[in-house]
Amino acid sequence: MAAVDLSPPPATGGFRLLLVEDEPDFSAILAALFVDEGYHVDVAGDGHRGLHLGLTHSYDVIVLDRGLPAIEGLDLMGRWRRHGVTTPVLVLSARGTAADRVAGLDAGAEDYLAKPFDVDELLARLRALRRRHLDAARMLPVGGYRLDLDTREVSAAADHAGAGTEPVRLSERECGLLATLAGRPGQIFSRADLLTGVFTEAESPIVVDTYVHYLRRKLGRGIVDTVRGRGYRLGRNPRR
Repeated sequence: MAAVDLSPPPATGGFRLLLVEDEPDFSAILAALFVDEGYHVDVAGDGHRGLHLGLTHSYDVIVLDRGLPAIEGLDLMGRWRRHGVTTPVLVLSARGTAADRVAGLDAGAEDYLAKPFDVDELLARLRALRRRHLDAARMLPVGGYRLDLDTREVSAAADHAGAGTEPVRLSERECGLLATLAGRPGQIFSRADLLTGVFTEAESPIVVDTYVHYLRRKLGRGIVDTVRGRGYRLGRNPRR
C-alpha cells in the first residue's frame, strides 16, 4: 500500500484532499487510492479533527463520511460553510436513499456518492469537482478589487474602476498570500498558518510579515488587517 503523505504539498504541483472517514481500514484504502491519483492527502478520523483541518488548511476537494464520531458529517459541513470554507465537498456515505442525497446537497455538498461505489466513478467525480472549483476560483473578489489567479493581476472591480486605473501585477508569493486571505475573508490566519499554507519553503515567520508589507505597499495598507496577537486577515477597507 502506498504511503500517505500528510505533510503540506510543495509550492507547485499536486492537489490537496481532506478525507474525513472514521473506519480505519476503509480510510487507509481510500487514502492510498487518492495518493496514487496524485493527491496530497490529510486524514481525519472524527468530526473534531475534520473541523480543525478544514478550518486551518486549504484543500482542493474534501471527501466526507456522514456517520462520524463527535460531529456528524452534515453538521460538520455546515460549520465549515458558516466559517467561509468554500472547498467543494463530496459526501461518500452508506446512506444512499434519494432523501439522504437531497439532504446532503441541501446542506452544502457539491456531490453525493453512496457506498458501495465504483472507484473510477469516484475519481471522475473528484476531477470534475476540482475543475469546477478551479474555474470559479480564478477570479477572487478582494473588496473593491478582483484578483486574477492566472495573470496574478489585481484590478479594480467594475463598479470601482475609473479612468487611468491600471492592474497591479503581483509576484507568485504575493498572489498566493492574497488568494489565501481572500479565499476565507472572515478568517484570521496566524503566521504559522500562512507559513505552512503559502510559504512552504520558508523557515521563519518573518517572511509572512515581509510579504504583508509588500502587498500593502502595492495595494494600500487596508488590503490586509493585523489582528493583534493572532495574525492577519483580508482587509475590510482595502482602499484605505
